[in-house]
Amino acid sequence: MDPTVAERRLRAISGHLFPLSADLASSRFTTNPTAGEFVKVQGYSVVLPEKLYTGKWNVYRSARAPLKLLEGYPDHPEIRTLHDNFLYAAENFRDHRYLGTRIRDDGTVGEYKWITYGEASTSRTAIGSSLVNRGIPQGSSIGLYFINRPEWTIVDHACSAYSYVSVPLYDTLGPDAVQYIISHASVQVIFCVPQTLSILLSFVSDIPSVRLMVVVGGLDENMPPLPSTNGIEVITFSKLLSQGLKNPQPFRPPKADDIATICYTSGTTGTPKGAVLLHINLIASTAGTCLSLDFNPTDIYLSYLPLAHIYERAYQVAMTHYGVSIGFFQGDNLKLMDDLAVLRPTVFASVPRLYNKIYAGIINAVKQSGGLKEKLFNAAFNSKRQALMNGKTPSPIWDKLVFNKIKEKLGGRVRFMTSGASPLSAEVLDFIKICFGCEILEGYGMTETSCCATTMDGGDMLSGHVGSPNPCVEIKLVDVPEMNYTSDDVPYPRGEICVRGHSVFRGYFKDEVQTREVFDEDGWLHTGDIGLWLPMGRLKIIDRKKNIFKLAQGEYIAPEKIENVYSKCKFIAQCFVYGDSFNSALVAIVSVEPEILKSWAESQGIKSEDLGQLVNDPRAQAAVLADMDRVGKEAQLRGFEFAKAVTLVSEPFTLENGLLTPTFKIKRPQAKEYFTNAIADMYAQLSSSPVN
Repeated sequence: MDPTVAERRLRAISGHLFPLSADLASSRFTTNPTAGEFVKVQGYSVVLPEKLYTGKWNVYRSARAPLKLLEGYPDHPEIRTLHDNFLYAAENFRDHRYLGTRIRDDGTVGEYKWITYGEASTSRTAIGSSLVNRGIPQGSSIGLYFINRPEWTIVDHACSAYSYVSVPLYDTLGPDAVQYIISHASVQVIFCVPQTLSILLSFVSDIPSVRLMVVVGGLDENMPPLPSTNGIEVITFSKLLSQGLKNPQPFRPPKADDIATICYTSGTTGTPKGAVLLHINLIASTAGTCLSLDFNPTDIYLSYLPLAHIYERAYQVAMTHYGVSIGFFQGDNLKLMDDLAVLRPTVFASVPRLYNKIYAGIINAVKQSGGLKEKLFNAAFNSKRQALMNGKTPSPIWDKLVFNKIKEKLGGRVRFMTSGASPLSAEVLDFIKICFGCEILEGYGMTETSCCATTMDGGDMLSGHVGSPNPCVEIKLVDVPEMNYTSDDVPYPRGEICVRGHSVFRGYFKDEVQTREVFDEDGWLHTGDIGLWLPMGRLKIIDRKKNIFKLAQGEYIAPEKIENVYSKCKFIAQCFVYGDSFNSALVAIVSVEPEILKSWAESQGIKSEDLGQLVNDPRAQAAVLADMDRVGKEAQLRGFEFAKAVTLVSEPFTLENGLLTPTFKIKRPQAKEYFTNAIADMYAQLSSSPVN
């Protein structure tokens, strides 16, 4: 192309946009009148027509990337893969602290001990070289079956450098699911710890694809002998490392469109689904999320969220890019506060469950203090909240008098927090922001979007939403007429959240059927979540399209499956299992079999005037719940699939009372509304019980 023509085109495009800030990372773009037919600005987002000149104006993009979706880090376009990302970090932060742990070789706990980016780079090369030297082919699946620790990150870097596919394995799904994933992904090498090695050995004859097991933290003399017929080598991590140091191999760099990892989710049918994520997916996701954020090598991050989940995985990719020091927890969530006090992080990622506990703990402590201390806290809290709402800097006196003591709970230096995996109430988010004096942002996403599809924008004072689109994706809402959600809803458009862009996964591994179920012909990923657009282009999650939901700890629940199991309980005529992402446990509404319950009561010497009185008897409720537990154990329900509280009702679910469809399926939204008070009472009961 003629250079003068190219320059004219660039000037023409530039004429349609003007930056509001000279800083590229925080600049917002808007349209001038001549570009108005292509982009509408709505604060943090811009709105475009789905197809130029036709269709609805219903596609939302970040105002930071209105015309072209972000593919990577703007200042470093050469970073296209996870391998590129770590190479960049190792070169620029070679002598800086990178991975830290409190666990000593003898298992005792002490101060954090660190390795540098350079040292991690050397270990990465050694581990990858040992796999190459053992003839593990490029593209092979490598399993990681242990919780967060420095070796996890080093193995992941080795996979990226030598074009292997990392496959995280984790205990929550149970040994059967681990065995399924190993076989489904044809895992050839498994990195584990002594505890998980024993699980693997229990079904070693059923995983023929495995050639090598590497034990992290194991001693050479304790390695179990295996029959030679198995063809599996068991070796310690330290021995594999030393062998690789003696015979290093050149990198086998991946391409941007190569598979980086297969992340298996708990799924909805009992069989885990493997989400295939490419290198470009993870680079685009983290680059987009961090576009307006400020991390640097002086930051310290605590890693305790499971690395098998995408939230923590994406965080580590981002922290590595900016040279941040990553300290690992000691492996026990009950000792997390001790780890925080020792590490004193500046960046903290968590989930609503922990933030809710912190909130409840502070509120309870304030109430118990009473008198002057309670009044002082309330005065400080209200003053600081008012200042923040008005865009002013709160008086430092309140931190000195009240909030510095609270900040010490997280080590005293946290300046930035995020919340994800499930919704955090606006009340708790604002409370945390005020008490800890730092920014806390909430995001929305899933494994299939490589973590964040949206994130709150820095400086946005409104809570109760999940922010604007990640600059690497675009989002639209699709009408769900059967649930009365449409783009024409007033005052806000509503519908199923659909995502398209560079961070969206390529499908489920070896599962074209389920892949086709979530993608439409135009490449939009249908999330199953229902959202609405608030003013300024902010997304708010309001419902689920399917009868599938996520508990507060992030586990997916398919209630019909559980209800089918409980239908085998002798006391149950009908059952409605309920849960949501604000709570970590399921509860159940049970319409009882009248005669069976009455017969049981007589056998127990329990007298009641009628069935209505009997269903409210705590002894009857306990008996039904115990039988549900028995049936659930027989069906091998997972721990989080058990109902933890039950309400008995004498009235059946019928067409007449609006609780059943014509095909006798439970109308879940109507049942939720019908039993609102009972559900609230059960959760109140669970929250006040000693063990939750």
